[in-house]
Amino acid sequence: MENFVLILLAIVVGYVINRLNIFSKDAPTILNQFAIYISLPAMILLQIPKLSFSIDMIIPIIVAWLVMGISAILILLLSRFFSFSKEITGSLMLVSILTNSSFLGIPIINAYMGESAMPYVLVYDQLGTFIALATYGTFIASYYSNNSKITFKIITLKVLTFPPFLSLVVALFLIGVEFNPIISKVLSSFASTIVPIALVAVGLQLQLKLPREEIKPFSVALIVKLIIAPLIAFVICKIFAWDNQASIVSIMEAGMAPMITAGAIASMAGLAPRLSSAIVGYGIIISFLTTGILFNLL
Repeated sequence: MENFVLILLAIVVGYVINRLNIFSKDAPTILNQFAIYISLPAMILLQIPKLSFSIDMIIPIIVAWLVMGISAILILLLSRFFSFSKEITGSLMLVSILTNSSFLGIPIINAYMGESAMPYVLVYDQLGTFIALATYGTFIASYYSNNSKITFKIITLKVLTFPPFLSLVVALFLIGVEFNPIISKVLSSFASTIVPIALVAVGLQLQLKLPREEIKPFSVALIVKLIIAPLIAFVICKIFAWDNQASIVSIMEAGMAPMITAGAIASMAGLAPRLSSAIVGYGIIISFLTTGILFNLL
């Protein structure tokens, strides 16, 4: 229960601070940078070496990419069916596909499943969601906005210079290595900051204004992200007869709220900024209910 209290309280604190203009406007960026450059790499270095090479390690990767691929095709079909504009389609191709697998995935899954689930969360996030953000996300923002050129070099540099990804590469070489207690304690201290810092940043960035004329794409986005995506993950796991902790984590991750960074990218690219912010903001709030229902059904 204390984990859920922390999650909700941290988001509320961030939202109130934002409403009262206590922090500077760049506070969310600074907090996110701390989480990305320090907290998340520390957690990766602490948790990934605890994994052992097995099929279980591959499950989150396979599920992540299949869910994103099928969801993207579905969004394209629905956008064409409802005659959404190119701007709205581009927005949905980002916020309906990319999941909040770290900043919300880590604390929520930790609350339900405990520390033992964290390595699978990090694999899903780093080898699934993050690489998709750097490659797919960059391509979608460029293609639908027509504001910038996309090159293989740009995508490659984004991936290879991302601190959590570099930490993941190092951590994979350290699988099976037992750290000195002092190193473990230091990494644990830094890793523990990710939940409060990331969730306060989430609260600072919450946008809850819903444009009435955009209810249809808003509904399509959240139905696909919060209901259909975890259902796709569930079917995939059933097809392959995966029934273990790795598969449960993968299904839960597929059902997380839209990625905040995806909403930010959509807004910066001019892809329905109000709609993108509303989908992310309401998605975070609604996901507390949907992930709870999802976990109890698994």
